[in-house]
Amino acid sequence: MNAGESQRAPWIVGVSGASGTPYAAAVLRGLLDAGEAVDLVVSRASRLTLLDETGISFRDAHWREDLGEWLARGADGKPGTFEADVSGVRYWGAGDLAAGPSSGSYPARGMLIVPASTACVAGVALGLSKDLLQRAASVTLKERRPLVVAVRETPLNGQTLRHLVALDDAGASVVPASPAFYAGATHIQDLVDFVAGRVLDAAGVGHGLYRRWKGELGGGTAGR
Repeated sequence: MNAGESQRAPWIVGVSGASGTPYAAAVLRGLLDAGEAVDLVVSRASRLTLLDETGISFRDAHWREDLGEWLARGADGKPGTFEADVSGVRYWGAGDLAAGPSSGSYPARGMLIVPASTACVAGVALGLSKDLLQRAASVTLKERRPLVVAVRETPLNGQTLRHLVALDDAGASVVPASPAFYAGATHIQDLVDFVAGRVLDAAGVGHGLYRRWKGELGGGTAGR
């Protein structure tokens, strides 16, 4: 292990099976644009969602190629919208419970789950650790590192709400995937980037993904 590798402290990004893979792509691009290292965990269910929403098959043996294609795609499905350098990403299989992020001694800055399904929320809240995504989230909580959970579901039943309260009590930041319109959105990508930006805000990662509120009414429509 070289000196640069020993000093690497990535953000772990977990992608669950909820609809909203463009949110995950925007968060990943935001982290990489900020110069952050990323450890990626893609659940088995999320592969089906990714295939359905983008047409991309995420394959373990070709993850770098598939990730690059995914991150280059806009929220409207148009390929080649973004330039994506995935050299700062390390990928771990969801079934690899011996992976680095499964241990508290593995250096990490924290974890972002985006999007987070209700099943994922329940598993993390109950400490089930049925796969690497849930295990890494449990490790993040026990090590008192930042955990951001971008839940994407509607409506929310009482059971899920109780699970979200339990995560909040445990120190996680719950960030519903709820786009806002005051930032002057004119495209679906703007709405996606707003949610991604709020996820990064909760993690304390700088970005320029959306127009921030400055106390001026009408600011979001000024440039139209």
